[in-house]
Amino acid sequence: MTAAGCDWDDAMALAWRTFLRFEAADYEEEGIRNFLDFITDPRLERMFLLGEYKMLIAKAEGKIIGMITLRNVYHISLLFVDAEYQKMGIGKALVHALYQTAGAGKLTVFASPYGIPFYHRIGFKDTGREEIRDGIRYTPMIFEEG
Repeated sequence: MTAAGCDWDDAMALAWRTFLRFEAADYEEEGIRNFLDFITDPRLERMFLLGEYKMLIAKAEGKIIGMITLRNVYHISLLFVDAEYQKMGIGKALVHALYQTAGAGKLTVFASPYGIPFYHRIGFKDTGREEIRDGIRYTPMIFEEG
């Protein structure tokens, strides 16, 4: 489902909680700090409220259990699923819903070390080697049907 303005704080709290549990160990202090700065940047929230930064969410019992964001027409910026709901197809469903919403014929992502196996399982291909920028480790990937 498309996120509403009131979902922003809960979605970013999910992203932070999940990042700390599953991904922070793969990053140095600079990367952790930069990730937190990114998800708490008021400019990002403002872009979301203006419709320039799209977010889809999954809910269970009124609670956000998954979220995905899109920037620059076809780039996945954030994808997180609550620990309790991982390996249930929620992340895959969010990616496919975003693909349909984007309508760009492709999606790209800078996959974290933790996320690489997931993205490979759902059909993403590496487009380069692992990079580190501002302390954030990622592998560039793409998904194109066909």
